[in-house]
Amino acid sequence: MPTLTIDCDGCIMQGTDAYTDCVVTFICTKDPDDAVVFDVNEERALRLLGRSGLVPPLRYQEAAMPG
Repeated sequence: MPTLTIDCDGCIMQGTDAYTDCVVTFICTKDPDDAVVFDVNEERALRLLGRSGLVPPLRYQEAAMPG
């Protein structure tokens, strides 16, 4: 089953105003350096909640890998 891994160190939004309003931070109480892994159904639910305005939308964007 495909998964979505969100790692704050790999997100281009880190250090921006959007970072403090991240849906991962909103839902989870994990340390900012911990990756959060969602399965496909959980990701779909988060996107639906975000589109409905019930939680901040997912803004994660993986940074391009150097090289």
